[in-house]
Amino acid sequence: MRTFSRLRRRLAADPLALVGPGVITGVADDDPSGIATYSQAGAQFGLNMLWTMPLSYPLLAAVQSLCGRIGRVTGKGLAFNIKRTFPVWVLYGAVFLLLIANTLNIAADVATMGDVLALVVGGNRHALTAAVVAVSLLMQVFVPYHRYVRYLKWLTLSLLSYAAVLFFVHVPWARVAARTFAPQLTFDAPTATVVVGVFGTTISPYLFFWQCSEEIEDLRARGGRSLLDDPSESDRELRRIRWDTWGGMFYSNLVAYFVILTTALTLHVAGVTDVQSAAQAAQALRPLAGDLAFDLFALGILGVGLISVPVLAGSAAYALADALGWRSGLGAQARHARRFYSVIAVSMLTGLAMGFTPVNPIKALFYSAVINGVVAVPLIVLVLLLASRRDVMGKFTANRGVLILGWITALLMACAAVGMLIPA
Repeated sequence: MRTFSRLRRRLAADPLALVGPGVITGVADDDPSGIATYSQAGAQFGLNMLWTMPLSYPLLAAVQSLCGRIGRVTGKGLAFNIKRTFPVWVLYGAVFLLLIANTLNIAADVATMGDVLALVVGGNRHALTAAVVAVSLLMQVFVPYHRYVRYLKWLTLSLLSYAAVLFFVHVPWARVAARTFAPQLTFDAPTATVVVGVFGTTISPYLFFWQCSEEIEDLRARGGRSLLDDPSESDRELRRIRWDTWGGMFYSNLVAYFVILTTALTLHVAGVTDVQSAAQAAQALRPLAGDLAFDLFALGILGVGLISVPVLAGSAAYALADALGWRSGLGAQARHARRFYSVIAVSMLTGLAMGFTPVNPIKALFYSAVINGVVAVPLIVLVLLLASRRDVMGKFTANRGVLILGWITALLMACAAVGMLIPA
């Protein structure tokens, strides 16, 4: 009863008090580039790509829960734990590739957001893209984390717009259920390419670093200590991480499922089978489902973009700061963590600058997906090894069930990485 009363008071003070790092990370996974991939899957294959979301959910949730566990138990970031446990070349190789992939992903995301804003309000897309980057960067640098995270929590609600679009189309739920669990697919090169793209954009390395680091940010905000230093709250905290992470990844995959379903029932049915960007998918919806459906889809792209771009830039900054021993944290003032914030600024401004060059955002997205697919495999293995080592986790090593799911994820992602590198 006392616990319920405390929970009720917390929710009264902050309606999103139960939204933690897991939910924010999950929403960031559905970034504009991811929306483009899911839209292409639905447009090209209709209902026959819905199965990818139920399959990828436990795999993604298992890995992310391990990352959150490592952060809360050790009080240190993922890169720091890799640095003190494995050879240094392993760390620097992973961080270097992460920086490249994140910058390319930021370029594709901000370009998409600029395109969507231009469709919604009109104006020059380059100027609008620059405005989006400026607002996001200023918030990260000058707004304290404990306030900034509140905005991120409210933005998670923007993903509900994709479910709302389904109210504007007829949904044959019996056929949807059948294709979710029994798709009709020909496993050829185009099918393999889309499947690899869906898994590559769903299970991404930047999420690993962010999840771990945000557990530490929340710990600092509450003035707490790691579970290794203070195990008294271990049961409650590890239970919270499980609920937060598995819930956040469920929310993420459910939304991705809705995006595939929406584009399958609209674009695919209308014969629009080639979608090159999330902005194109939103524009194609307008004549098929109406202006309000277009507005809702566009709102979702902008909302998740405002979450995912800081996550992309922030995860790179956390990784590099941990690798080089810099002070880090979105809760730190800019003058006390200049190098950390410099990485965020350089990543975002480089991504913005790429929009003014001949580099095609879609090609940037492809190359970032390739790098993410390659980097994800060894990183997942490192996460699994860290989470199972007593010299790192003490008595809080991960249980066998989650570790088995993690190894299955590593195996499937290895196959995906090989698939990405084999020409169609």
